[in-house]
Amino acid sequence: MSEILSIDDAVAQLAASIDAVQGIESLSIHDAANRVLAQNVVAPVSLPPFNSSAMDGYALRSSECERIGSTFQVVGTSFAGQPYEGVSPPRAAVRIFTGAEVPYWTDAVVIQEDVDQDGEKIFLKQAASRGDNIRPVGLDVAKEELLLVRGTKLGAFEISWLAACGVATVEVVRLIRVALFSTGDELQDPGEPLTRGQIYDSNRTALKELLRVKPVEIIDLGRLPDDPDAIETAIHSASRNVDLVVTSGGVSVGDADFVRPVIEKLGELTFWNVALKPGKPIAVGKLDGTLFLGLPGNPVSTIVTYLLFVAKSVDALSGVALTEPLSIPAVLTEKLRHSKGRREYQRGILSRAGDQLVVRPAGDQSSNRLSTLAAANCLIVVPESVESIRAGEFVDVLLLPDEAHHLVHNAVRR
Repeated sequence: MSEILSIDDAVAQLAASIDAVQGIESLSIHDAANRVLAQNVVAPVSLPPFNSSAMDGYALRSSECERIGSTFQVVGTSFAGQPYEGVSPPRAAVRIFTGAEVPYWTDAVVIQEDVDQDGEKIFLKQAASRGDNIRPVGLDVAKEELLLVRGTKLGAFEISWLAACGVATVEVVRLIRVALFSTGDELQDPGEPLTRGQIYDSNRTALKELLRVKPVEIIDLGRLPDDPDAIETAIHSASRNVDLVVTSGGVSVGDADFVRPVIEKLGELTFWNVALKPGKPIAVGKLDGTLFLGLPGNPVSTIVTYLLFVAKSVDALSGVALTEPLSIPAVLTEKLRHSKGRREYQRGILSRAGDQLVVRPAGDQSSNRLSTLAAANCLIVVPESVESIRAGEFVDVLLLPDEAHHLVHNAVRR
């Protein structure tokens, strides 16, 4: 029997075995979503590139604002993109709008609510000081200052930051090539008729959808039968052309579980037994330098082991630094059953009750029950050292991947 590793030890061994890929490509920022920076990016310009007004108002000399009631003659207007370039007589003011360049001879902006106006004259209702309501050159970033570091995954916020600084193209890590297949004589693709004893293959679909937000190129090898020769041929062929091979099913110790023995034959098996529930049998190894992850066949186990191991592997291959997932404390609303020995990730439903977050298990926790995963919005982390947890106690929860394009979503249901 193989040594059973803790999840922390398994993740550490996995991370230590992965080297980031070396290929780089240059992309427009408009094509770079979800890609990983291969080089640091520095600012080509300062932002803002000129002293600009933070408010609608009037630009003037602070030295002339010695008292409330001071009078100024409005000599022109500075619009965003159309700066004022006229003369600067004493006690002159320039009407200015947010984002417009501040005339060089002024050093303060009085907001429009703090003046009274009579024709082309304004009267101060508030005194002004040097720098008031002015965004100086380089307030956000100075030219040649570091914008983003190598290993940053580019999302909407990072890309908009690059665009604001005038960066049009970036050097990114090439796509990680991932070969994907599932095993089992009982599997059939959705939409095809089932014969007696067959079920539909959801694992490959789940993995492809989860990988969709990663910087990967997926090579879908389909379904393989429970045949050691077919599995060996597929794995050997795929491993020569990809960075990562991911399978579901066939990694346990049953008579029809052929994936793990094939890995031991073709390459090196790093570990395959983890103190995890669901997902204890997960095979991790190397095939001539290609990383291999064999996930368990039960659908929930496949998804949980993807989140814990596959997602981290793709990040590491892309040069992203591995970090601990963000956990959130919540109050358990009903008893949670657990036996010591394995860390368990139970499907849960996180919601808000008054001023605190509460969580409850999302029904049956059997590893084949995708229905409870579809109803869940988080995983409840149950440490390996504890027994069942009583209602009213705090537990840590991990939010499941969800739509991230708006703030109001079902991650915390009311």
